[in-house]
Amino acid sequence: MALPDEVTTGRLMLAEYERIKEEQRTRIGFRDNLLYATFAAMAGVIAVAVSAQIAYYLLLLPPISAILGWSYLVNDEKISSIGRYVRDELAPRLSAHVAGQTPTPMPVFGWEIAHRADHRRVPRKYLQLAADLLTFCGAPLGALVVYWCNGPYEAVLVIVSIVEAAVVGLLAAQIAGYADLDRMDASGG
Repeated sequence: MALPDEVTTGRLMLAEYERIKEEQRTRIGFRDNLLYATFAAMAGVIAVAVSAQIAYYLLLLPPISAILGWSYLVNDEKISSIGRYVRDELAPRLSAHVAGQTPTPMPVFGWEIAHRADHRRVPRKYLQLAADLLTFCGAPLGALVVYWCNGPYEAVLVIVSIVEAAVVGLLAAQIAGYADLDRMDASGG
């Protein structure tokens, strides 16, 4: 039997679990706040453009959305990576450790797998993908269309708008690529 202050393999694995789950919680909060920051920034840009009646102010929307969208995507991917690490690496190691100590080993971190087995998970992932694309790519593309329809058509602004469209397209491809829709199966994997 381990003493209260003794370092054991099981305690180290549980400490690791607690630390990475804390990182995951922090990243979830930050990621979710990025949505609010994006909406606030969009509202500000649109308000200025509408009140000034200057369509090219809307060219501020794509870079703002791309920067915040990329930060959102990076954090979302890290959140998913932490979940995969717990399911695929840490849980099996801890299960094997427990199996060596008890006659009837029990599965560990069951929630990490159970919540992914929800039969509504796949439609929910598609809806999340649509929401992410609409937020970080649809709104800036809409701003570009408004600019393209209203001008002014100065060469520098047109070139900037084309570059911005390419950046938004690249972000859309990254968001879709990280959605992992092609690797989901009926078990929620």
